[in-house]
Amino acid sequence: MPRATHLSPSVPVLRTLGPAGRLLLALGAVLALVLGVRPAPAQAASFTGTLAQAIAQIPTAGESNTGYDRNLFPHWVDANGDCQNARQEVLISEADATVMYTTSGKCTVASGRWYSYYDRVSWTNPGDVDIDHMVPLAEAWGSGARSWTTARRQAYANDLGDHRTLVGVTDNVNQAKGDKDPNDWMPTYDRCRYVAEWVAVKIRWGLSADSAEKSALSGYAAGCSNTVTVSTA
Repeated sequence: MPRATHLSPSVPVLRTLGPAGRLLLALGAVLALVLGVRPAPAQAASFTGTLAQAIAQIPTAGESNTGYDRNLFPHWVDANGDCQNARQEVLISEADATVMYTTSGKCTVASGRWYSYYDRVSWTNPGDVDIDHMVPLAEAWGSGARSWTTARRQAYANDLGDHRTLVGVTDNVNQAKGDKDPNDWMPTYDRCRYVAEWVAVKIRWGLSADSAEKSALSGYAAGCSNTVTVSTA
């Protein structure tokens, strides 16, 4: 069996192609030149920068919630089949005390302790804790998710790959937030953290922001020193 050839970046890729491959490549280049077509840049797999730079990464676009329905985002699913749905997974991961379960199967959390940074209150009863979608489902819909597949909306609504997407907070505080963006609602405390997490989620999922939202984000960011690091979903 012939050995694989490892080419350095300085060796032209054309050497790895046969005559037919080189011909097709040349024809493609000519066609692109004639039509004025340029390849679309690949989306960055990750981003790191200041909060101001992160805000600038978010596209500015108008929002429309026409057609929104919460059921279009299947949520609290058990993606890995361990009997703990996404809500339970977040309760377990964010608990700062030993978690107790309702049964020996450990499917549902019965007690623990959770700190809500929005209002700086701790709870021991999971019924007092809502799992907030940092960027609410309706806001996500208006910011680009309306064009997603149901599978991608489900992945968003149950995102355990970045702790900033789903946050355990006091239930009535989450209800006061509702579907509002930072132009209309902010937590009482830790606003720099909140803005950084909001922006990280928007970048992670390729969501846009309307001009009022962007203005509000920039206004809050002026007094923050946060750095945002995030991988795209």
